[in-house]
Amino acid sequence: MTEKYDPYQNAVAERVNGILKQEFIRGFQINDIQLMRKIIKQSIDIYNTEKTHLSCRMKTPKYMPQQRRG
Repeated sequence: MTEKYDPYQNAVAERVNGILKQEFIRGFQINDIQLMRKIIKQSIDIYNTEKTHLSCRMKTPKYMPQQRRG
C-alpha cells in the first residue's frame, strides 16, 4: 500500500508484488507464517540487490540511487 494513495505509486507497488509472486514464491505451499515472511524478505533482498532490471539500465535497484544525475 502506498503512503498517499497515489495511483501511479500503486501501479509500481502492484508490479513489484506481481514479480515477487511470479518469480520468487510461485508454487510454495507453506502454512508457517514466519517461514513465509523469511522467504518474502529474502526475495525482496534478491530483487533489490542481485536481480538486474531493464528499467535500471541493467543495474540493480540498490545501485541506481548511487548514480549521478546529469
